[in-house]
Amino acid sequence: MKYFDDFQKIERKFYLRNTIDVAQDLLGNLIVRKIKDKFIAGKIVEVEVYLPEDPASHSYNGKTERNSAMFMEGGHLYVYFTYGMHYCANIVTENENYGSAVLLRAIEPVIGLDIIKKLRGNIKNEYNLTNGPAKLCSALNITRKLNKEDLTGDTIFCSYNLNNKEKFYIEKSPRIGIKKAKDKLLRFYIKDNPYVSKSN
Repeated sequence: MKYFDDFQKIERKFYLRNTIDVAQDLLGNLIVRKIKDKFIAGKIVEVEVYLPEDPASHSYNGKTERNSAMFMEGGHLYVYFTYGMHYCANIVTENENYGSAVLLRAIEPVIGLDIIKKLRGNIKNEYNLTNGPAKLCSALNITRKLNKEDLTGDTIFCSYNLNNKEKFYIEKSPRIGIKKAKDKLLRFYIKDNPYVSKSN
């Protein structure tokens, strides 16, 4: 296990577990991005689960060139381009060839706020910097170049939040912006966190 100053990188075995457990355990921990010699990081406050038997999942109809990252071993990044303008980042979970992932929907900036603001452009309301999957990717400079990136590497990784002593309640709800399996309660978020994209 590697340490980067105040970071304790999450190890591979964390991601190889049941996807719903991984999703909920990611909440409150950090997603960390290294750009040149600087780190930026955000506390994960909202996620969604996508499973192979789920008609809303990109893996539902099997492996393709576009979704092949979803079938990698847990602990890799699956980045896709949507609506011709946005990137979305997913953390692959469970065993190789399973086809499950956790979509990162929102983070609370904790390190490198000045860099995040520069990457996001002229955003006056701080809560709008990272409260959505596309905003999050823009704030962390995540593009398709990071598709299939190993989250146990140094470019982007998750870290246990060693400085987070707060207790929080996890809410669950249907996922946002999907047309299939809309009733499934596979969205999880930290209750009352102002960076969550949409509360119940």
